[in-house]
Amino acid sequence: MKKLLVPTDFSQEAENALKVAAQLAKKHHCEILLLHLLELPLQQIDMVNNHSELPEAMFFMKLAQQKFEDLVDSDYLKGLTVQHFVEFGESFANLSEIGKRKGANLIVMGSHGASGFKEMFIGSNAEKVVRHSDIPVLVIKNEHQNFDIKDFVFASDFKKDNKETYKQAADLAQTFNAKIHLVMVNTASNFTTTGKAQARIKDFIKDYPFDNYSINIYNDTNVENGILNFSQDINADLIGISTHGRQGIAHFFNGSISEDLVNHAKRPVITFKI
Repeated sequence: MKKLLVPTDFSQEAENALKVAAQLAKKHHCEILLLHLLELPLQQIDMVNNHSELPEAMFFMKLAQQKFEDLVDSDYLKGLTVQHFVEFGESFANLSEIGKRKGANLIVMGSHGASGFKEMFIGSNAEKVVRHSDIPVLVIKNEHQNFDIKDFVFASDFKKDNKETYKQAADLAQTFNAKIHLVMVNTASNFTTTGKAQARIKDFIKDYPFDNYSINIYNDTNVENGILNFSQDINADLIGISTHGRQGIAHFFNGSISEDLVNHAKRPVITFKI
């Protein structure tokens, strides 16, 4: 983890994410790539002569620059390497491509509380990022004075098409020096015996040696409640889930996990693309 891409609209929620990124950068010696997107046509902006045929374009460019200057002067960014830049004509759906172009290993972004998480999975900017990103996305909901990950829940159905996401989660847990809690949720409509579930999980993780883990079979009324309740039971610091790219989180667990998972999660959530 060398570079963290942090999109900002200069809101409080975006700053919450930036503060978390700053803590990660200090602990793991990362560079922060602070990005503001202006969905303006680049061909109408003359960057050399600082001129645009769109007066509002110049206004937003200068406003963004001023806000960048104020933001990077914050005490919590002191001593860190922070690159700030504006991308024109790009949408949040292309954030992963920007991240890959810049060499980012992780996207850290904020969300607007419960309603924001609900919007995240039904068409918001964060939803676009999660659905399209090949880079893991860490979604921050609240301000964290001390973002210290010790207990990391990785929830899955533990089928073979998810193995790459587990490798990413295990690598992240190792970076954080965290314990990863593998949890499979049993429901009445999709029940698996404990023995079969444990065997499936052990087969799932055997190719990626990582010793600091626990295996958990959790019974609940539905998958979403199971993940949330298990995470609360162990006071988890982070919840990890998988997505299927453009199909989004609705196809997680080969079924339908609703936006309720992150809508109601008070904890940070990180997504990995299958």
